[in-house]
Amino acid sequence: MSNVTEGIDILGILNRLPHRHPFLLVDRILEVEPGKRIIGLKNISIGEPFFAGHFPGEPVMPGVLIVETMAQVAAVLVMLQPEAKGHIVHLVGINHVRFRHSVRPGDQLITEVVSLGGHGRFGKADVMAKVDGETVATGELMYALVDSRNPEEAK
Repeated sequence: MSNVTEGIDILGILNRLPHRHPFLLVDRILEVEPGKRIIGLKNISIGEPFFAGHFPGEPVMPGVLIVETMAQVAAVLVMLQPEAKGHIVHLVGINHVRFRHSVRPGDQLITEVVSLGGHGRFGKADVMAKVDGETVATGELMYALVDSRNPEEAK
């Protein structure tokens, strides 16, 4: 018997993440294995505000926003845990991130996050982003659960 569940639509994502347009970078969660793994989707549109300057005539999604997309998918996985109630997820570290291919308008960025566990309010996850089955970025992210009433505790 599998614990894999169907996805989460944009309203479910908005209920779990504090991000809003134009900085919400997850359109749909395709698959979840609670506490273990999640797969999210970001549709890349030429209308994204960053394409105006990155780069005119050769639009490429900035690597830092690919990392942010992976972090937001990871945050959804964390926010599905009962202990996350009343908290938000802060990105606190990035290790071994590598970019292998460009992400362009018209692409669908598929992000897979695998939890590496954690200790207390801190955790780690392996992340991988793909377009058309081709890996475009990989890395490891670290996060902290922060009381939503006391965001200063992240420092």
